[in-house]
Amino acid sequence: MKIDNLLLKCSSCNVNVIFDLIDDIECDWGSHVVIQCPNCEDLFSIDNQCPAFSSMIELLKLNPDLLNSIEKSNYLSKSHPC
Repeated sequence: MKIDNLLLKCSSCNVNVIFDLIDDIECDWGSHVVIQCPNCEDLFSIDNQCPAFSSMIELLKLNPDLLNSIEKSNYLSKSHPC
């Protein structure tokens, strides 16, 4: 997945932005790579789905080319238990 310098529409604030990448942030289940909207500051886990952060699936609804089918499948298969 290529996120760097990619203009995306944020699913939380509906603004087109270049997300900030945060390499290491922790939740109760471990650490993640996340992106943050510079407008609304919402965090999206990009390594796997986590209930502590907004879902990439919501971003995909507005940015359908963000993940290919294999990347989407991998993202969903590595979800934390809720």
